Amino acid sequence: MHPKNMNYLKKIKNERLFIAFSALGFILIAFILITLGNLVVTQFMTDFGGFLKTLRDDSVWRSIGLTLYTSFLATIIAFFFGVPLAYVLARKDFPGKGLIESIIDVPVIVPHTVAGIALLTVFGRHGLIGSTTSMSFVDAIPGIVVAMLFVSLPFLINSAREGFESVDPKLENIARTLGASRWGAFYRVSLPLASRNLFVGSIMGWARGISEFGAVVIIAYYPMITPTLIYERFLSMGLKSSRPVAVLLILVCLTIFISLRMISRNWRRYDRD
Repeated sequence: MHPKNMNYLKKIKNERLFIAFSALGFILIAFILITLGNLVVTQFMTDFGGFLKTLRDDSVWRSIGLTLYTSFLATIIAFFFGVPLAYVLARKDFPGKGLIESIIDVPVIVPHTVAGIALLTVFGRHGLIGSTTSMSFVDAIPGIVVAMLFVSLPFLINSAREGFESVDPKLENIARTLGASRWGAFYRVSLPLASRNLFVGSIMGWARGISEFGAVVIIAYYPMITPTLIYERFLSMGLKSSRPVAVLLILVCLTIFISLRMISRNWRRYDRD
């Protein structure tokens, strides 16, 4: 057999694992595409006029704007408090570290209606914090923010911790030998090198906040974020009224997060260069 043909067959053999794994992964991709794609296509094919009517509905756009805004606030708070914690977890070993990491992951496994009830007992009018502050959380924007913050924290903190763990501590030590303070080494070395993980974690945290419903609906049914609006329209007017709002939210989120992913991809290319 010609050497070229032998190399080609060897290459195919080496790629079998990736071909098999890709085929398995494609099943999951198809599952997502079929589920969401069917929703969008069905809306456009059967009731495109209803979608156009939704585009002109100011209440829908207000709810989408509120959803993006409150989730963004929750992400900023998570970033401000979570990044320092992630750095400590990445750099230090101490008694109880595993317990703290487990506590951070709890919001992922707790049913979100349970999270909403727990938040209500803390931030409600007679709750642990709600009764001691003049700020209103029940049926108010702060209530939406704390609910989104609770469910999105693990995504940002875990991603940030992985980013800091990927930075060699020797680089910080070199910066300190050159005269940088510990804060300066963190700010000038570790933070920039982990920035991609911080960015991805922030995207995932923001996305998780946008998608939250269970916790929000218990502590702050009003003002309505989009998931709550979809739920209310589905209960009161059925699928025909709720589906266009769901499709619009999907398209808005898809546009935003594809753009952010493209930025992240260009960022990785820049890092390699």
